[in-house]
Amino acid sequence: MIIFKYIFWLLYRIWFYILVAVPIIVMFPLLLISISRESWYPYFLRLARIWSKFILIGMGFMYKIEREDIPKKDKSYMFIANHTSMADIMLMLVTVKNPFVFVGKKELAKIPLFGFFYKRTCILVDRSSAKSRQAVFLRAQRRLKSGISICIFPEGGVPEEHIELDEFKDGAFRLAINHKIPIVPITFGDNKKRFSYTFFSGGPGKMRAKVHKFIPTENLTIEDTKALNEKAKAVICNQLKAYKK
Repeated sequence: MIIFKYIFWLLYRIWFYILVAVPIIVMFPLLLISISRESWYPYFLRLARIWSKFILIGMGFMYKIEREDIPKKDKSYMFIANHTSMADIMLMLVTVKNPFVFVGKKELAKIPLFGFFYKRTCILVDRSSAKSRQAVFLRAQRRLKSGISICIFPEGGVPEEHIELDEFKDGAFRLAINHKIPIVPITFGDNKKRFSYTFFSGGPGKMRAKVHKFIPTENLTIEDTKALNEKAKAVICNQLKAYKK
């Protein structure tokens, strides 16, 4: 019986990459046009959301989004979420309607097709380089000034399988305080179970996301970074515990 599970998991992973590639190939001319000018980035996001829904539905993920607060169209935010799955990017694109830019690790730019657009639309960071981390702040500041929101997975990477929620890095919270934009904590409740980075695992089923009440930063200073970090992490941690009940 176990051999059939491994065959399923192998085919399921292959199917995921097919779903990732097919809409990119089909929409390639439109995607290429949408990234040719920075002002056209919102059109790229619309196409990216179509791509995301295609993958989530094709994988059998029945996503459900709960919202305690709704972002305003004309305001910038710092969106953060726990990070456990390759499907996190897709679920984030479906969950957040405001134009936003991902801050993500540069290694993903090596993925064929996906990486071509990823490195041209996201803010890439080499976490081992202090210079790269500083450049992220400068690029993020420029995007925020243009009215675009930022999305960061503050764990700084995918934690080991046994860790439910890793420590949060301070970068997202410093940026939010510097620009006086609200933190929007988002909890992904089932992504690790549905499609984690462990190869032989996962399967179709429910995929819950919860957008929590925003955490304001207007009256905070840079000295409040750690407290803001811990507050946002506690919101996501408590929701993960609630999902298990």
